[in-house]
Amino acid sequence: MISRRSGAIVALLGAALLSPVGQRAAGAQTPDTNLVVPITPPRTPTPAEDATRDITKFSFIAYGDTRGAFDGTVVQYEHSLVVATMLRTIRARATSADPIKFVVQSGDAVLDGRSANQLNVSYVPVINQLTAADMPYFLAVGNHDVRTSTSLTDSNRVKGLKNYFAANAKLIPPEGSPRRLNGYPTYAFGYGNTFVLLFDSIIANDTTQLNWIRRQLEGLDRRRYVNVVVVCHHPAFSSGPHGGSNVELQTTAMRTLYMPLFRKHHVALLLTGHEHLFEHWVERYTDATGPHRIDEIVSGGGGAPLYGYAGEPDLRQYISDNAASQVRLEHLVKPAVDPGGNPHHFVVVHVDGPKITLEVIGVYWGAGFQPYHSATVQIVP
Repeated sequence: MISRRSGAIVALLGAALLSPVGQRAAGAQTPDTNLVVPITPPRTPTPAEDATRDITKFSFIAYGDTRGAFDGTVVQYEHSLVVATMLRTIRARATSADPIKFVVQSGDAVLDGRSANQLNVSYVPVINQLTAADMPYFLAVGNHDVRTSTSLTDSNRVKGLKNYFAANAKLIPPEGSPRRLNGYPTYAFGYGNTFVLLFDSIIANDTTQLNWIRRQLEGLDRRRYVNVVVVCHHPAFSSGPHGGSNVELQTTAMRTLYMPLFRKHHVALLLTGHEHLFEHWVERYTDATGPHRIDEIVSGGGGAPLYGYAGEPDLRQYISDNAASQVRLEHLVKPAVDPGGNPHHFVVVHVDGPKITLEVIGVYWGAGFQPYHSATVQIVP
C-alpha cells in the first residue's frame, strides 16, 4: 500500500531542496551555453548484434518522462530517486540468470529540450550515473524534447533535435549505420533474441520514418529475433489527460499507421510514456497464423509531475476499422484517479526465449506499488 503521508513528506523534502535557498546551495542557474555536453558512454561498448546472437535470457529497464519543474537549475530530484533505485536493482541482479543489460527511455528528458542548460545541469548528470555503471542507455524523443510541431523544418524542432543528438552522440548508432535513419532520432538495435526499435512519434505521420521502420521490420530474421519491442513517446491508447476523450494527432497516427504495421510483423511489446502514470493495454487480434497480442505499456513515472486517470478512450471506431483482424482491446491495468496513487516507477522487462514478463518497481514512497496485485506479470506468449 502506498502511503500518501510518505509521499507528502517526500514532496516537501523535494520542495525544500528546490526552494530558492536550496537552489543557491545547489548552484544558481547559469546562462544557457547552447552547447550540450554529451552523456558519457558506458565503458563497455554496446555489443554488435552478432556477438549476442545466442543470448535468449536477459532483462532490460524501461521508463519515461523524466522532466522536472526546475530543469536548468538543479539536478532532477525525482529522476535521481528513480535512477538510484535502478542502480540498486541492476547491482542486485548482476549475477542473476537474467541480468539487466540496457535501459530504454520513452522521451521527455527535460522540460524544454531546446535548452542546452536544462540538459547539462539537470539531466545529463543523472544519466551519467547509469552509464558509469556500464549500462547502455537509449532515449526516444518526446514532445518536450523536440516540441510538438510535425514539420521537420520547424525552428523549435531543429533546435531540440540538435541538442538531442549532441547529448546522445555516444550512445545511439551513428549516422550511416544500417540501424539508424539519417537525420532522425529513429534507430534500432538487436540484443540476443530481441529486436528493439525506437522512433519519433511526434512526427508519426512522416512517411520517410514510417517506410524506414517498415523496411527494418520486413528485413528481420525472425528465427533469431523472436521478440520485437518498440519504444516511442505517444501511446496508441491511454486514459490520462492526454488520452480518454482527448485524441491527439499523434494518437490518431499511432492507431491508423503503426498498429496495423505492428500487427503485421507480430510486435510483442510497445513501450510508451507521455502520460505520467502506469497503465497496461492488450490488443488481441487474429491473422492467418492464428491469435496474437500486442501489449502496450504506458510508463511515464520517471520523475515528471504525476497524472491521474481521466477516462476511457472511445475505441469503437478503431475496433470497427480493424474488424478484419478481429481486434479486441483490454485495459489490463488502469491508473488511479488520484495522481498520488500513480507513483514514480520503472519497469523491468524479463526476456526468457519467447516468454516476456514485466515487473513494475515503484520508487521511494511508491515502493509498495503493485499494479498487477503481484510483483510480476507474464505477457508473452
